[in-house]
Amino acid sequence: MKKPPPLPSEVLRRLLRVARFDGISVLGFAGACALVSASVRDVTGAVVGLIVAGAGAIELHGATLLRMGSFRGMRWLVSSQAYLMSAILGYVALKLQHPDLALMRRFMAHYSAAAGQDAVDQFNAQLQEQGLTMDQALLGFLTFVYLALAAATLLYQGGMIFYYMRRRDSVAAALEEAEPE
Repeated sequence: MKKPPPLPSEVLRRLLRVARFDGISVLGFAGACALVSASVRDVTGAVVGLIVAGAGAIELHGATLLRMGSFRGMRWLVSSQAYLMSAILGYVALKLQHPDLALMRRFMAHYSAAAGQDAVDQFNAQLQEQGLTMDQALLGFLTFVYLALAAATLLYQGGMIFYYMRRRDSVAAALEEAEPE
């Protein structure tokens, strides 16, 4: 026997839980990244962290509006995801145009010291076999990481937009039921 669809009030409760969790997660993680970036004097990273944290605040505001009975909160929830997607894709585009190889070189120097000279020599030999320099390998790695971040962002934020949009009618019905007559 097929399970009946959830009541609109249950859909609203679930949506509010998701929005609260997602909003707090984005706000907390991006805020922490902004603080870490600021502590190492990475101005771009700190600014981007604050911009992304704003998306979490927007999502929490949308959830609050819905909790207060205002359907306008749905627009805030969808907008927060579109804003977050735009911010992350903009950051990815910036990093792909201006990769920070100096940071990667410092990381590799630290890795080299921790891994030992034999591991470094093996890695350099593999690069030479493939006809690559260290900078080319680092650039390829950074490109892969940023393209993976862009793909994950498109999937996740796109999925969240779809999630919110699919529940608009149920949320509207739940808010109508909750209105005092």
